[in-house]
Amino acid sequence: MTDHQALRRRQDLPWARGRGFAWLAPLLLLAGITAVDLNTTERFRIISWIVLVPGIAAALCGVWATAAFSVLCLLDYVAADSVWPQEYQAGLSDFVLVALAGVLAVLACTVRLNGERRILRMRDIAETTRRTVLRPLPQGWAGLDHAAVYLAADTEARVGGDFYDIQPGPHGTRVLVGDVQGKGLGAVETAAALLGTFREAGYHEPDLATVADRLETRMLRHRGHTVALGRDDGDRFATALLLGFLPGRPEVVELVNFGHEPPLAVGPAGVRALPPGDGLPLGMGELSERTGPPPTRMIPLAPEETLLITTDGVTEARNGAGEFYDLTAEVRRAATTDPTDPAHLVAQVRDGVLRHSRGHLSDDTTIFAVRRTPSPH
Repeated sequence: MTDHQALRRRQDLPWARGRGFAWLAPLLLLAGITAVDLNTTERFRIISWIVLVPGIAAALCGVWATAAFSVLCLLDYVAADSVWPQEYQAGLSDFVLVALAGVLAVLACTVRLNGERRILRMRDIAETTRRTVLRPLPQGWAGLDHAAVYLAADTEARVGGDFYDIQPGPHGTRVLVGDVQGKGLGAVETAAALLGTFREAGYHEPDLATVADRLETRMLRHRGHTVALGRDDGDRFATALLLGFLPGRPEVVELVNFGHEPPLAVGPAGVRALPPGDGLPLGMGELSERTGPPPTRMIPLAPEETLLITTDGVTEARNGAGEFYDLTAEVRRAATTDPTDPAHLVAQVRDGVLRHSRGHLSDDTTIFAVRRTPSPH
């Protein structure tokens, strides 16, 4: 697909059978002005109003279509003006005005299309960054059913400081969900650094505690690097949940909590919150009296239960009255219809957050649900 084709596909214009009909607007305007001019008296000459037509075409159509309308307006002006007697003709001055409007419209259309191409290239770069940080996860990946939604607080952004990933390995399947403090490219860089370490350590390390320790070390190293570059994010940290699904033990899940909201376990028996962790966020381990990473907990988890993990963009979403979003109540409502399907849970929470906040999110929001793939028996 060429740049021009991609541009046309992404424009917010009406389409029919793959072909745009944005040209109808300037054409109807041209026909309307001409008809009114010819069917009114000499006291109401408005043929010079067709200077508006190239401008409308420049806003909606391509360069060649805009140039065609500019030429068509000149021809139409000459034809319509010649119908009137000499004393009622608009004359040369308006002809020059219509010609000048056409030239300016073509130039304006060229500038508009160049700007849109730049925006499309920026969006492509942002999309590539998003797919690098939040890589696509196949369905049923590593024996887990999962679903995730990322909502950026900035409507123009594609990625922020929230992150999640699933990493299978010889020691089981590990899951990481987290939220980097702050916004901007610094938060994205930190999330990418943590995910890179998780993908390697989650595969190679036999103990989940070692994976957690590697994440803490990576956070400190990354922070030291940014400080050495002269940046002011030396106090950046990240909350995170690290999960381990052990092979042959479907009744439990390992959990290390780095200061994150505990997940909800949703199943046919209802909704329960897992015990809150006592670990500090990544990058703040040196403030703890305990050496090493937070403790690894073995949490009972029924085979039909789904874990729902959210970042603070969900729990801190407010409505117009300043009331926080009630996540547990929303999940209980969702659980009455299909309590274990990750996609259903994520969709319900997403819709609930957007409805509660009326689309005005104060922070980046991630909703992630995961469960073991149900046995066919």
